[in-house]
Formats: sequence, C-alpha cells, structure tokens
Amino acid sequence: MIVPCVALLYNINTDDHRAAFRNNHLIRSMKVLLIIPILAICIAMTPAKKTKIVFFGDSITQMGINKGGYIDRMQTTVNEKGLQNKYELIGAGIGGNKVYDLYLRLEDDVLAKKPTVVVIYVGVNDVWHKTSGIGTDIEKFEKFYVAIIKKLQAKKIKVIVTTPACIGELKNNANPQDDDLNKYSDVIRKLSSTYNCGLVDLRAMWQQYEEKNNKENKVQGLITTDRVHLSELGNQMVADEMMKALSIQ
Repeated sequence: MIVPCVALLYNINTDDHRAAFRNNHLIRSMKVLLIIPILAICIAMTPAKKTKIVFFGDSITQMGINKGGYIDRMQTTVNEKGLQNKYELIGAGIGGNKVYDLYLRLEDDVLAKKPTVVVIYVGVNDVWHKTSGIGTDIEKFEKFYVAIIKKLQAKKIKVIVTTPACIGELKNNANPQDDDLNKYSDVIRKLSSTYNCGLVDLRAMWQQYEEKNNKENKVQGLITTDRVHLSELGNQMVADEMMKALSIQ
C-alpha cells in the first residue's frame, strides 16, 4: 500500500507543479501583453529629436536671422508646414569673417551646439578683402576649409557647403572679383565631391539668374543691395536653395 500512495502523491505534486508553471507562464504572458501597449504609448509621447541645423558664415548669414533674412524666411516656411518640432535653425554668422575665422570659432559657435547639420557659407570676404591686402590666398582657403569639414565630419555631423554668390551683379564676369570668385567656387565644388558634402551652388545660380534677368546690367539692386548683401529677392532665392539642399518639405 505504501508504494501506490507514494506514486499517487508524486502524481498529485507533479500535477500541481505543472498547473503552477502554466499559471506563472500565463501571468508572465499577460504582463508582457500589458507592457507592450504601455511602451508604445510612452514612445509615442516622447518628443522626436529635432534636426539641429547651424548656418555658419559671415555677415550674409549674420543678417540672415533678421526679419526677412534667408534663415528667417526658412523658419517661416518651417512653421507654415508645421515642422517647427522637427527642425531647429540656428544662425552662426559674424560680419567680416573669412574661412580661418570660422575655423577659430568652430568649437564654441558650432560644435558646442551639437548640430545635426552644418551649412558653411563663406568665401566672399576671403576674395573681397584681397583688394586691401587682408584676403585669403586660395591655397590657405582650401586648407582651412578642409580642416573645418574634417572636424565636423569627425563628430558625425552632416556638412553642406555653399559657393560665394557675388561681389557685384554685372553679367559676363565683368565684376572685378569675378575671376577669383569662380576659382574659389571651384575649390568648394571640388571639396563637396571629395568629402561627400552637400552643395548649394549659389555662384552658378546667381550667374544664370543675372544673365537672364539683369536686363540693364546693373552692378547691384536686383539680388543684392550693395553688390554683396542680399536683397529681399536674394534672401528668398537663398532660402529656397537651402530648403532644397536640406530636403525640408
């Protein structure tokens, strides 16, 4: 009689363990099923990280944050499209800056902001100031430009480069600095290809626009106010090209 009783007790205990295992498994499964929608709700409620875009340049970019400037116009479009929670636009322009000025303030004015994308818009002063002996030789221009690109890309930051648009609006390369602007723009185009950067080719766009639209061949007043700084039309044209390059839609 002892052996059957032991066997019976063993069967009862085994059945109890199996039932307990099934119950525990069911409870764990229910917990998982409850956690999944909670996690989904939490993820949905977590604000998406903004794409932080820094515009890095000279007085053209410094003025770009003013009312009607190209960055301000971009911000207006971003707001109108309801994308203000997706993109943050930051101006980091200082009047008179050349490429080596940008290099010297890269850490404080750009990297410290932890951007996703940096748009480099420099070159006008490097060419323009050569007339007073304080410009930048093209070899030095390229070296500093490369150094900036490499520092940004080392931080996994997307880089977009911009050719300098103009110093004067005369057609057919009749402005005194046109030859240099073309050469410096070629350097930037080359670097765009070499370092896989986005390119906003304002120089090419400006030349095409002036050839078609500057009927009276004026030195200023169409896309610039003073041969260099942007008019309302110029700001809108730059804003449109920047939006395309950044794929903000």
